[in-house]
Amino acid sequence: MKFKHTFHVFVDNFSVTYKQLLYRLVIMLVFSGIAIACVYPFVGSLIASEELNTLVNGVRDFIAKLIDGDVEALRGISDKVEKAYTQFIYLLQTRMVQLVLAGLLLLLVYIIEKWFAGIGNYATAAVINDKMALRANSPFMGTLIKNLREAAVYNLIYVPLSVLYDIIIVAAMFAFVYYLVFMKVLPLLIGVFFFMLIVVVAISFKMTFTCDWLPALIRGKMGQQNSFKYTFSRKNKKTFNVFSNFVVLVLIIMSVNITAFLTTFGVGLLLTIPASYVILVSFELVNYYDREEIKYFVDKNTVIKPAKESVITREQFFKGDFE
Repeated sequence: MKFKHTFHVFVDNFSVTYKQLLYRLVIMLVFSGIAIACVYPFVGSLIASEELNTLVNGVRDFIAKLIDGDVEALRGISDKVEKAYTQFIYLLQTRMVQLVLAGLLLLLVYIIEKWFAGIGNYATAAVINDKMALRANSPFMGTLIKNLREAAVYNLIYVPLSVLYDIIIVAAMFAFVYYLVFMKVLPLLIGVFFFMLIVVVAISFKMTFTCDWLPALIRGKMGQQNSFKYTFSRKNKKTFNVFSNFVVLVLIIMSVNITAFLTTFGVGLLLTIPASYVILVSFELVNYYDREEIKYFVDKNTVIKPAKESVITREQFFKGDFE
């Protein structure tokens, strides 16, 4: 039933997808420019280096001779490419400090970009929650500004934890690829299968343990400290059920995005990527409402009610707190 209710909530709030799209496009353009400005001095010097130009020209000549079928010429070009590659690696080693600094700058830009994107996700969750609880059509930007302080603090905690988790997972995946694929422990296709399995499980695992954070802040009004404790507490949360739901959602989202990329030359991603965030937020809220047995709207004509409804007091009614 959670999937059914999530889909209905997603459709009922589909207009939020376009607002997410515009917000993320602005962020992407701004931070892409900042990232390019940060690494351009280092990358520009590499592009202009004789070592890289020699390597690129050698690879180009190698491919041309390979296409022509000139086997004898390939041997000489192969030696030149190997020598040029060795010289380029040596160049990188001599500029290791600049390389590390450029990498750290890019990481910092990435974290700040994720922080701004997280504020948009918070606003998305607040807008959807208002629709589910009160059928209120809250404006995206107005909601973002209204909740800016809470969203900023939330992302100040969540984003570093998320980035740290992502770095650990990426490092583990690179180690997996190196030792099991390049060392030929596993065949390539089986290695790719296990690689994607790790990706799906890692994403679903993170979402399972953080899915209650936003709903607890926005709907539960628990505050930063209590919502943080609440999301990592697994008491009566049916963790495996939530995890399995996230596995299916992640697989569906990945399939839709890959299909959109291949069939529309990437244009469809403008819609499917922001829609992915909206449907994930919708599931988090539906999961929270169902578990806490709170009544909510999935559309203007349908209300999902708990098995036992608590009587609403006069004070709760005027505050809009309809738990």
